[in-house]
Amino acid sequence: MCANYRPSSREALLAFPLPPPDFAYGEAYPGSVVPIVTNFAPRVWVPACFGLIPAWAQDAKIARSTYNARTETLGEKPSFRDAWTRGQLCIIPAEAIYEPCYESGKAVRCRIERADGRPMGIAGIWERRIKDDGLPSWSMSMLTINADGHPVMGRFHKPEDEKRSVVILPDEAWGDWLRSKSEAVASSMLAMFEPELVRVAADPR
Repeated sequence: MCANYRPSSREALLAFPLPPPDFAYGEAYPGSVVPIVTNFAPRVWVPACFGLIPAWAQDAKIARSTYNARTETLGEKPSFRDAWTRGQLCIIPAEAIYEPCYESGKAVRCRIERADGRPMGIAGIWERRIKDDGLPSWSMSMLTINADGHPVMGRFHKPEDEKRSVVILPDEAWGDWLRSKSEAVASSMLAMFEPELVRVAADPR
């Protein structure tokens, strides 16, 4: 699970062959506006709500419960089913994600970032509203997979809880993810990252 992360900065995104985001953003929580790149508009960073807002939703408050999507049930859950079956895939660039570690007996906020300092490309799904109803035009959800036994992501959340992780796409797979033409192809890319990819440090508030 990931309910708090820091999107990659405009400066970091200059390394990609896209114009930098032309909107303001900061540390993200459900409901925040963040940059993503989608397979609908793959040449521009679009401002998306952190938390998927389905076409049928009447209130943006739903984003508080749709910021992560379990890959095991994507095709079943009403909030995510249409975006997944229509192949609405996106990449969410992150400088770091934050998770609670209970190894000390109490929750300690930890920062997880790439060891080489590059942006993490997190796999996601998106929705886009075209009606003027006051809700965000773009929204997204991060895809999560089981992380039981993973040397890094297995450290977070309460001991009795299932361990979950966002999907950090390999750099060379960003294009393949956005070009996926079927659920089977996309599903084959939803895998845990190598532990050496990231570094972890306590980052209490």
